[in-house]
Amino acid sequence: MTVFSSVDAHIDALVPSWLTLPEVAERLGLDITRIRPLIKEGQLIAVRRGENKVLMVPSDFIGDGKIIKGLSGTLTVLKDDGFSDEEALEWLFTADDTLPGTPAQALRENRGTEVKRRAQALAV
Repeated sequence: MTVFSSVDAHIDALVPSWLTLPEVAERLGLDITRIRPLIKEGQLIAVRRGENKVLMVPSDFIGDGKIIKGLSGTLTVLKDDGFSDEEALEWLFTADDTLPGTPAQALRENRGTEVKRRAQALAV
């Protein structure tokens, strides 16, 4: 996945809120220098947003001082399916009535098995 792509208006509107990298570091209790490697390793997605093209992460990816359970595995499956960062964000934040909610919400609610199953089905 590309680490530093810019997000388009459609995806920007789907994601409820964003965090800067220093905010991510603070919420995870990590040094700021540890955040870019997490992005590079595919544990998080960060995109450039706004007028200043600041690198940001969806705030829904961080919960209780850690990256939400199941996110990195889901991102790996989506990447293996050929998804770009933007396509992965769109999929994670688009409502699915059969879940219900978005895949990102389901991950936050510890329903990662179902999310990962759906991500794997995309490849078929």
